[in-house]
Amino acid sequence: MPFINAKFSTPVSSDKENALKSALGEAITLLGKSERYLMVEISDNCRLYFGGRNDAPIAFFDVSLLHSAPRESYEALTARLCEIAKDVMGVDGDHVYVKFEETENWGYNSFMF
Repeated sequence: MPFINAKFSTPVSSDKENALKSALGEAITLLGKSERYLMVEISDNCRLYFGGRNDAPIAFFDVSLLHSAPRESYEALTARLCEIAKDVMGVDGDHVYVKFEETENWGYNSFMF
């Protein structure tokens, strides 16, 4: 039951949105999760500041998942998200933050996992 909230300080065109959605669907497998239940939110033109500045593209990924994954998996996904940000949106890795949140309680379709 993963959810990825991807925020960008720059505009996201329809083509880039589709590329992001597809790349995030593939990347989530690094946590042992499937795209089948992945929910993605892509927000553009966000007022993001890094180091007090916003003169370069910035990205923030907030990844929530049911239960947990090994630290190595988080490291692999962080690296992949930085690659996606660079390849699709032109955001350098030193302007990307990734946050992970684990939960034991996740509801879906009127029941709890």
